[in-house]
Amino acid sequence: MSPRLPPNCSDETRLIHAGKVKGDLARTVGPPIQKGSTVLLPNAAALYDDANYLTYGRGGLSAQIALQDALGELEGAAGVTLYPSGIAAISGALLALLKAGDEVLVVDNVYKPVRRFCDNVLRRFGVGVNYFDPRIAPEELVSSAAPATRLILMETPGSLSFEMQDMARVADLARARGILTAADNTWGAGLLFRPLAHGLDLSIQALTKYVGGHSDVFMGSVAANDPALVRRLADGINHMGWAVSGEDAYAMLRGLRTLPLRLEKQGANGLAVAAWLQDQPEVASMYHPALPGCPGYDLWARDFSGACGLFGFTLKPAPQAAVDAFLDALQVFGLGFSWGGFESLAIWCDPQLKARKTQRDYGGPLIRLHVGLEAPADLIADLRAGLDAYAKLAG
Repeated sequence: MSPRLPPNCSDETRLIHAGKVKGDLARTVGPPIQKGSTVLLPNAAALYDDANYLTYGRGGLSAQIALQDALGELEGAAGVTLYPSGIAAISGALLALLKAGDEVLVVDNVYKPVRRFCDNVLRRFGVGVNYFDPRIAPEELVSSAAPATRLILMETPGSLSFEMQDMARVADLARARGILTAADNTWGAGLLFRPLAHGLDLSIQALTKYVGGHSDVFMGSVAANDPALVRRLADGINHMGWAVSGEDAYAMLRGLRTLPLRLEKQGANGLAVAAWLQDQPEVASMYHPALPGCPGYDLWARDFSGACGLFGFTLKPAPQAAVDAFLDALQVFGLGFSWGGFESLAIWCDPQLKARKTQRDYGGPLIRLHVGLEAPADLIADLRAGLDAYAKLAG
């Protein structure tokens, strides 16, 4: 609080300084949302004491700090940095840790906006980018790293085609060569899989998805255990001028409170729908890491504590008109690219796969579903109507 005003101040001065909070705030279950760019410091010595005092509101106030602390508990991290979106979290981490002349190995099933950033920004600033097949063995991957390779970015499972990697083994081999490892862990949400506990250097999330959980707020995070990395990430945010609002941080923290319950329910719903789909005559193959018999199941069973509601499947070959008919017949599933909210979504993936360096024949149209909190019986009935529409045009 500012010192008391001198007596006989004018109305203008008194109104500027009136209405300050007196004493401690009432205790609530959520943190207060502070709005402010200016931070008032206690004395002159604190003005330039950046080590001990927050000097500007962009660095985060009560709600942002509470969210960082909570995410640190979730991730088992020494520090967490916040970004205004998921892609900002990945791009921010790469910008903070890489420089001209470095190289980064990026998994070829990576989230499409990450590929755009790597190809259009990192390359332009002199960082080499090489994509690798997500099915490559860890030993082959790490041995392919050049002397200039500084970081390996993975996404397990891939959010379109759901390949699984042995990230713990990659991290172990990479560490021996002084190479950092990072995981886009949005599918695992920091709860179903903890990258830092498996030896990775960075755990990255699009909090927009499962942590937020309601499809109404953007944010990303990067968690690390090495204090030097935490500092470099924080410096990167400061240099780039990124910030998240108190209202958004509060919404994320609210979503975090119910994350275990929502993931448990959506994971169970997703497995119920996937188990039904694999028996349908129109379905050629399933891509759900937690479904027995699917690719990557053994790695999932070893490293993950559960599943979320995101998975894929291929339909038997048919014209694109049949794919459109399948999607257009859906009424409970919405058509949308995001995921992680309470609602169910569906997309056709094939157009996004064309940018990949390592092409793969999936044997038919690849469909991705995000299963939400609706009743599985209603979702299954909706999919059956879609498959009926598909079958009519499949020939």
